[in-house]
Amino acid sequence: MRVSVDENDDGTQSQVEEYGSLSDGESTFENQCSYLMGVEGVVETALNELSHENHLQVKEEIRNKISALETDLCEKYTSALTQVERYREARCEMDRRFDTQYQRKIAEALDNHLTTVQWDHELSSQIEERKIRSDTAYEEAKRKEKAFHEEKLRQEKAKAESEARLRVEEAKRAALEAERRAVKEAAERLGSETSTRAVARVAQEDAGLQMNANAGTSSKVLWAAESALNFEQARLHKFKEVDERNQALRSTYNKDLSSYEKLIKRSINQIRRSTKVVSEKACEIVEIFHDPHCPQSVSMAAFAKKVLSYCISPDNDAFACAYVIVLVTSQVPHAMDLLLAELHKACIYTVPKHITYSESAFESKGAYYKVLGYKESDGKLESTMDYLRRLESYMKLYGALVQTEVQGFQNTHGLKEGWAWMARFLNTLPVNRDTAVALSAFLKMAGFALYRKFKTQFIKVLSYIWNNFLQELKAWEDPAREDLNLSATIRDIQNYMEDKLFLKEPEGRALMGGALL
Repeated sequence: MRVSVDENDDGTQSQVEEYGSLSDGESTFENQCSYLMGVEGVVETALNELSHENHLQVKEEIRNKISALETDLCEKYTSALTQVERYREARCEMDRRFDTQYQRKIAEALDNHLTTVQWDHELSSQIEERKIRSDTAYEEAKRKEKAFHEEKLRQEKAKAESEARLRVEEAKRAALEAERRAVKEAAERLGSETSTRAVARVAQEDAGLQMNANAGTSSKVLWAAESALNFEQARLHKFKEVDERNQALRSTYNKDLSSYEKLIKRSINQIRRSTKVVSEKACEIVEIFHDPHCPQSVSMAAFAKKVLSYCISPDNDAFACAYVIVLVTSQVPHAMDLLLAELHKACIYTVPKHITYSESAFESKGAYYKVLGYKESDGKLESTMDYLRRLESYMKLYGALVQTEVQGFQNTHGLKEGWAWMARFLNTLPVNRDTAVALSAFLKMAGFALYRKFKTQFIKVLSYIWNNFLQELKAWEDPAREDLNLSATIRDIQNYMEDKLFLKEPEGRALMGGALL
């Protein structure tokens, strides 16, 4: 017998026995069946073992993957936890910094708030005072109106009396003139001695009449403090002496001095808002002052004139120019008096003083405007706009000068003089368009330094300006005239007070390049 194993189409194996003959009978068939059953059991057992091994292998792979996943998850969890801890620490540090900045901002805001509250409290107190005074304002206005009418009647009466007095004086002059002619005729007959005494008496009476006429008008024309006029007269006297000396020197000096004046003009025109430029130009001017070939009086006079020309030029810088003035005059003090004299001549409000028009004091309106400082060109006076623009430029230079302080150098006309100027200005000058422009320009330039120096005293001055000067200025404004200059000046003063610009350093006050040494 032969047994063979064949592979079926479905992949199973089958065993086939080939018998040598078919004659072996049923026993052989039974044996074959038993054998086949044994072989089938072996195959099934092998299959079960393979299935079990495969099951174990799958479980092991699953276990390995689970272990790998657990390890990976643990690492990721640890990394995430570390990142969360770092983020928490960074967040805490950021919160701490924000808290510090927030506390600093709160402190600054609190300080600003306290300043604002103080200012608002003062304003509210002033408003309450005005409310209290408003009850008597109507009666006060009626009283003022009555006093105005009485004053007007008194002035008209005084004017009539003055005119009558002038007519009487003219009659006296005519009589004196007739007497003089009679005396001269008598002198020809009676001799020169009698004539001389009579003429002397007539001259004395004529001089007395002229003095009385002048005394009747001077008190109504000029507004100024006596101390301010004394300072002005002293400076103008020095200026006159220097001018006379310079004229004498020019007539006798062999060398042409105009070249030195040109050098001073060039140095002043080159002034810019820079520490280096200011120091260089001041040194150049001082060197010219000490040049032995040019009299110092000539160079000082040229310096004063060129500074005033510079301050009304389009590209002028008042603060930088003031630094140069302080550096120069601290080494040559007499130059300050000449400069102030030139300022007083160009702008009477730097004294400060004001002149009111009077028919008896001035020949015409044109003569009055010339005294105020109006310029004349080709027989015509400049416009009011041009005059106010120059007035503002002069006052800005004066304001910049009084507030300028340089370490190691003395400003001979500093904040003390600026404070005195404000007191004289507010106490003696009337309220009008010109004085308002002068005050506004001065505050813009010197208000910051005056506040830092005098604090509450300066606040009181501002309160006086708000309650008195500004209110009178608004009352002086006439809507029918539509004076744009006055309206703009009123807005400037109001904005300066309401926005508290005296707390902010003016633009250009600090030089580029650091402080002067």
